[in-house]
Amino acid sequence: MNAQPVFPDLKGASVFITGGGSGIGASLTEAFLRQGCKVAFVQRSDASVFCDEMEMKTGSRPLYLSCDVTDIDALKGAIAKAAEAHGTITVLVNNAANDQRHNTLDVTPEYWDWAMAINLKAYFFAAQAVIPGMQKAGGGSIINFSSISYMMGNGGFPAYTSANSAINGLTRSLARDFGPDRIRVNALAPGWVLTQKQKDLWVTPEALAGHVERQCLKDTLEPEDITGGCLFLASSASKMMTGQALVIDGGVVVTG
Repeated sequence: MNAQPVFPDLKGASVFITGGGSGIGASLTEAFLRQGCKVAFVQRSDASVFCDEMEMKTGSRPLYLSCDVTDIDALKGAIAKAAEAHGTITVLVNNAANDQRHNTLDVTPEYWDWAMAINLKAYFFAAQAVIPGMQKAGGGSIINFSSISYMMGNGGFPAYTSANSAINGLTRSLARDFGPDRIRVNALAPGWVLTQKQKDLWVTPEALAGHVERQCLKDTLEPEDITGGCLFLASSASKMMTGQALVIDGGVVVTG
């Protein structure tokens, strides 16, 4: 794992991550553990082996709670269990998502509802569940993972890009509503990160070469490349930053 800066204020913080046992989420879990945080995460598939690995590598074991984030009652229950085990959650990372490819003409109302449930609805209700505790604690940080896909105008998964764009609206509204409680809400938009899922399903030499050509920085993105930005948004180093979208994509969607 890439060396990360240390943020002393994160030591001992109660952190909750959705989808924290695989892909980018697994790197986030490890990064927060290495900061001395108490980390709980949810995902559908069994993560016992991953927790064993994290305990061996970091000396701390994350709390794994089996949960489908589209089941809002189960998600709220997992958040409550995490708070009971680790104390009030002061860092929420809404990371779980599904960028399944789909054709506009084939999308049914049921598929649309499922895509919104995993890519947007779960974000809102996870935030709703942690905000009262953050208010009592005097503040907190909510980090909503989005993607550069909608910024690029990518086709092939319109329900996913619609949710990505909506995450920014949600982020800004929550930042405005709960800023007086010192609750910061920011979005983090990665570029094409080469997780194992991406490699198995969608990475081809031609597609990857074409994408890297669009980047200012010509290295491919790995999950570990996203963790530093997330730690920064979680820590007091970004204490006056809220309602923003932090892009980590190697310079694809540049501005100016």
